[in-house]
Amino acid sequence: MFDYLKYKEIKDFINKNHKATKIVAISKNHPKESVISALENGVRIFGENKVQEAITKFLDFIKLYPDLELHLTGPLQTNKVKVALSVFNVFQTLDREKLALEFFKFPELLKNKKFFIQINTGEEEKKSGIIPNKAKEFINYCIFDLKLNVVGLMCIPPINENPKNHFELLKDILNVNNLNKLSMGMSNDYKDAVMLNATYIRLGTILFGKRK
Repeated sequence: MFDYLKYKEIKDFINKNHKATKIVAISKNHPKESVISALENGVRIFGENKVQEAITKFLDFIKLYPDLELHLTGPLQTNKVKVALSVFNVFQTLDREKLALEFFKFPELLKNKKFFIQINTGEEEKKSGIIPNKAKEFINYCIFDLKLNVVGLMCIPPINENPKNHFELLKDILNVNNLNKLSMGMSNDYKDAVMLNATYIRLGTILFGKRK
């Protein structure tokens, strides 16, 4: 179930340090009851990894809570783009040209949608994302050629490295490309991300407990 005391503690940490970071409550693999508990405690920003799971859990709530903001925080297959556009407000994992082109096919559905480009800061072979030295080219392609509303960058640091180094690299890439929103930091490293002015931190386990 949703841990309101932990949520409040993290919000207090953000406020105490005079930061404007927002919490994305990662509700993937958690039951609808946990989402209801979070909503009742004032949470309005959620992250889901799978399109169908998000639809099953959130379709009713989207109508009930007009200020609800739903983020796609997992990989997206191109054949699910059109359906995903019907439920998500923010796409945090724009990670390849083929996916960007698929979004471009649905201009009528892109109104008010926001995109974060996923940067593979650790240049890991098995991880999605644009490697840092290709970031500028891809960002410009998405913004100027495809006219996608790219607002910022997202990363998932390698498990065995200091996340702070990757957050700083992401921030450098952001500044060079004149973007202003950062999605970085999860349950184990969110404090470093907050102190580096993350726009969003993505918190799952720390708020909802271990996933089923």
